[in-house]
Amino acid sequence: MDFIWEIGKAAIALFIIVDPLGNIPIFMGLTENVPESKKKKVYNTAIIVGTVLLLVFAFTGTEILTIFGLSIYSFEVAGGILLLIIAIRILILGSMNEKVEYPESIGAVPIAIPLLVGPGAITTTIFNIQLYETAIPAILSVIMVMAITWVILRNSDKIYKSLGKTGSIVISRVMALLIAAIAVQYILTGITHFLVLPH
Repeated sequence: MDFIWEIGKAAIALFIIVDPLGNIPIFMGLTENVPESKKKKVYNTAIIVGTVLLLVFAFTGTEILTIFGLSIYSFEVAGGILLLIIAIRILILGSMNEKVEYPESIGAVPIAIPLLVGPGAITTTIFNIQLYETAIPAILSVIMVMAITWVILRNSDKIYKSLGKTGSIVISRVMALLIAAIAVQYILTGITHFLVLPH
């Protein structure tokens, strides 16, 4: 039961950060000029790239930090600051306002990176690896969240229509507030451990 709860906590934290529902207006804007026949390929590419990237960090994130002489907490502070900037930008502007020159590549950039898999998602994945006794909760949370995100992306047109423009904006802003709160918590946690740990 504790194991299932660990997976659930890891998945919920990652889902809030990835925020596929809040990003639906952005997805719609980015794929507005993409033919319907190519949209599925765009979203499939986004999920594959995002999943692979998160799993790479899940398996090698600690080693990558070690190579550069960084701690998980310094990465957490940096990720928290960047995530807070993103949240504030969404709250003020309503979106990331990403401009894409090549529609064929938007599945990888900017949908997979940085909209789905940004510093916050990477930080959360690495932190989940450190938090639990095994890597299984973090890995399963990545697979679960990206699977749910794939379903949401594939049905983004229907979801957007059912929510309406106002509903999509409200969800986007609420999610941005949650992201901002999580970002602040990351920063505070990182700073606290930095001050407490011996140097």
